[in-house]
Amino acid sequence: MAANPSASDALRKVDLFAALNGRALDKVAARTRTVQHPAGKEIAVEGKDGVGFHLIINGTADVLVGGAVARSLGAGDYFGDISLIDGKPRSATVRTTSEATTLALVGWDFAPLLDEEPELTKALLMVMCSRLRAAEAR
Repeated sequence: MAANPSASDALRKVDLFAALNGRALDKVAARTRTVQHPAGKEIAVEGKDGVGFHLIINGTADVLVGGAVARSLGAGDYFGDISLIDGKPRSATVRTTSEATTLALVGWDFAPLLDEEPELTKALLMVMCSRLRAAEAR
C-alpha cells in the first residue's frame, strides 16, 4: 500500500502521529481514505459504535454532547481518535455544518499497525498519558 504524500503531511500535524518517523507515518497514511460529507451529515453519533478517526481537511462541523453544541471544528481538527483505539461507542455526535472533506482511518485497518509498528503504539501511549495528566491537572 503506497502512502498518499498529502495524507502523510496532514497526519504529521496531528498530535497522535506527530512523533512518528516517515516510514511509520507513511504506513498510517496508506491506510487512510478521503471522504466527502454533505452539510448536515452526522459522521459520528453519540453512544453508537465508533469505527474510525476523521481529520477534517476542509469544511466545518459541530460536536454535540447530549444534543447541545460543545464546540465547533474546522480544517486541521479531528475526532474519533479514542474510538479508533478502543473501539468503544462514541462520546459525542459530530455533524457537518458545511460540506466537508475528511481523511478517514477505520479501526480494522489501524489495529494491525499497532502490532507492526511499536513506534506507533509508543507514540499513542505518550499522547494519551499527556492528555490524562492535563485532565488530572484541571
